[in-house]
Amino acid sequence: MCQSKEAKLKLYSVQGVREYWILDRFTKQVEVYRREKVQFVLVATLLGDDEITSPLLPKFCCSISLFFPE
Repeated sequence: MCQSKEAKLKLYSVQGVREYWILDRFTKQVEVYRREKVQFVLVATLLGDDEITSPLLPKFCCSISLFFPE
Protein backbone atom coordinates (compact mmCIF):
# COMPACT_ATOMS: atom_id res chain seq x y z
CA MET A 1 0.00 0.00 0.00
CA CYS A 2 1.38 3.44 -0.86
CA GLN A 3 2.23 5.86 1.93
CA SER A 4 -0.47 8.41 1.04
CA LYS A 5 -3.14 5.70 1.13
CA GLU A 6 -1.89 4.52 4.53
CA ALA A 7 -1.85 8.11 5.83
CA LYS A 8 -5.45 8.68 4.70
CA LEU A 9 -6.63 5.42 6.24
CA LYS A 10 -4.99 6.38 9.53
CA LEU A 11 -6.46 9.89 9.46
CA TYR A 12 -9.96 8.65 8.63
CA SER A 13 -9.73 5.99 11.34
CA VAL A 14 -8.76 8.59 13.96
CA GLN A 15 -11.72 10.73 12.85
CA GLY A 16 -14.13 7.81 13.33
CA VAL A 17 -14.90 7.04 9.69
CA ARG A 18 -16.54 3.60 9.61
CA GLU A 19 -16.16 2.74 5.91
CA TYR A 20 -13.81 3.97 3.18
CA TRP A 21 -13.92 3.30 -0.55
CA ILE A 22 -10.89 3.80 -2.78
CA LEU A 23 -11.62 4.07 -6.49
CA ASP A 24 -8.78 3.48 -8.95
CA ARG A 25 -9.60 4.92 -12.36
CA PHE A 26 -6.66 3.14 -14.03
CA THR A 27 -7.49 -0.41 -12.89
CA LYS A 28 -11.24 0.39 -12.69
CA GLN A 29 -11.53 -1.23 -9.31
CA VAL A 30 -12.90 -0.25 -5.92
CA GLU A 31 -11.36 -1.29 -2.61
CA VAL A 32 -13.71 -1.28 0.37
CA TYR A 33 -12.26 -0.84 3.84
CA ARG A 34 -14.29 -1.11 7.04
CA ARG A 35 -13.39 -0.25 10.57
CA GLU A 36 -12.85 -3.29 12.76
CA LYS A 37 -12.12 -2.21 16.32
CA VAL A 38 -9.31 0.36 15.96
CA GLN A 39 -8.21 -0.09 12.34
CA PHE A 40 -9.46 -0.38 8.78
CA VAL A 41 -9.53 -3.79 7.14
CA LEU A 42 -9.85 -4.44 3.40
CA VAL A 43 -13.13 -6.32 3.04
CA ALA A 44 -13.55 -6.33 -0.75
CA THR A 45 -11.90 -5.51 -4.05
CA LEU A 46 -14.57 -5.02 -6.69
CA LEU A 47 -14.31 -4.86 -10.49
CA GLY A 48 -16.51 -4.51 -13.59
CA ASP A 49 -19.96 -5.98 -13.05
CA ASP A 50 -19.48 -6.51 -9.30
CA GLU A 51 -21.96 -4.62 -7.16
CA ILE A 52 -21.06 -2.50 -4.18
CA THR A 53 -23.24 -2.49 -1.08
CA SER A 54 -22.73 -1.22 2.43
CA PRO A 55 -24.20 -2.06 5.83
CA LEU A 56 -24.12 1.71 6.45
CA LEU A 57 -26.38 2.32 3.42
CA PRO A 58 -28.92 -0.53 3.65
CA LYS A 59 -30.80 0.17 0.39
CA PHE A 60 -27.75 1.16 -1.67
CA CYS A 61 -26.53 -1.14 -4.44
CA CYS A 62 -24.55 -0.05 -7.49
CA SER A 63 -22.60 -1.73 -10.27
CA ILE A 64 -18.91 -0.84 -10.17
CA SER A 65 -19.00 -0.18 -13.92
CA LEU A 66 -21.13 2.93 -13.25
CA PHE A 67 -18.22 4.54 -11.39
CA PHE A 68 -16.05 4.30 -14.51
CA PRO A 69 -18.03 5.42 -17.59
CA GLU A 70 -16.33 4.98 -20.95
